[in-house]
Amino acid sequence: MELTKYTHACVRLEKDGKVLVIDPGTFSDEPVLDGVDAVLITHAHFDHFDVDKLKAASPGIPVFTCEAVAEELTGVPADVHVVRDGDAFDAAGFGVKVFGEWHTANHPDMPIAQNVGFLVDDELFYPGDALTVPGVDVPTLMVPTNAPWMKLPEMVGYLRAVRPARAFSTHDGLLNDIGLSLVDNYLRLESDKQGADMRRLKVGESVTLG
Repeated sequence: MELTKYTHACVRLEKDGKVLVIDPGTFSDEPVLDGVDAVLITHAHFDHFDVDKLKAASPGIPVFTCEAVAEELTGVPADVHVVRDGDAFDAAGFGVKVFGEWHTANHPDMPIAQNVGFLVDDELFYPGDALTVPGVDVPTLMVPTNAPWMKLPEMVGYLRAVRPARAFSTHDGLLNDIGLSLVDNYLRLESDKQGADMRRLKVGESVTLG
């Protein structure tokens, strides 16, 4: 399975000629949905979910997401499936398991949003905007590294709780070059401590998993 990192919080997975995209939000200007066979969306925030992108995708494309996002997809020509914590399903040949229910608390005046995390092929876990510990082996973790709702000790604590063999930065599109260099440094320190491959992929960079 090949993983490609796109701007901010979007990733694209390819296997056996099939394409699965997770969280194609408004920050991802690249043609992330070209040739897509299925889409996973963790939650309704604009940096993870772009209705216009889905409208422009192939009609009838399967979209798996939480109830809050599904309600916003009325009128979009997609095959929408609501999924919840504990569910398991097939998405274009990728086996997917669902973990978690809620976004991490953000602004004190904002309600906590629904958020589901996805474990794909028992290989890649994408938590969305949450620090969900799935309680199963996670070979590859997409780890949030910058957000209004998190601090550095939380990122490090999450890596130590999950203990993946590999971890790649996500949710890093709000950072300038200085901030990205700090992410690189902290991931390198934790990589050395855990003896794991933890780093930031550049936008458009791909790695082979499994």
